[in-house]
Amino acid sequence: MNSTIEPEQAVEVAEEQYATFYVGNLLLGVDIRQVQEINRQLDVTNVPQAPDCVRGVINLRGEVTTVIDLRTILGMEQAEVTRTSRNLIVNSNGESVGFLVDRISDILTLRSDQIGPPPTNIDGVQGRYIFGVHTLETEILVLLNVEEALAVRANDAQ
Repeated sequence: MNSTIEPEQAVEVAEEQYATFYVGNLLLGVDIRQVQEINRQLDVTNVPQAPDCVRGVINLRGEVTTVIDLRTILGMEQAEVTRTSRNLIVNSNGESVGFLVDRISDILTLRSDQIGPPPTNIDGVQGRYIFGVHTLETEILVLLNVEEALAVRANDAQ
């Protein structure tokens, strides 16, 4: 009789990096592969009749890039531009879009088993904008679903 015990199948745990930033007191993160750059260019050109979430456009090395007020999408008061404000330029479906954020934080590397499911509501932010959360020592990192946040802009424009 052979009593060999088969080793458990190794569960592959992927690691991903997230660029983190603050919108109000909320710590958010996006997959670093979606981030094109962090930009200090905060002077935007207004776009007449644009949805409330569109702050305007900037010229990013010859390319017109829409700047979205992430606070507005997340149901907060419109952002006040300060010296720590930045445009987080992300790529979504081949398009560059700027998210106006209050301040930039760090790059975090997380394993997939460190990311919990999204709650339905965090500080008034609807769960559809969130694909996961990670608990840090002093706060919760909310992982933003970039495509869902940008889909709101497209729906507002219609």
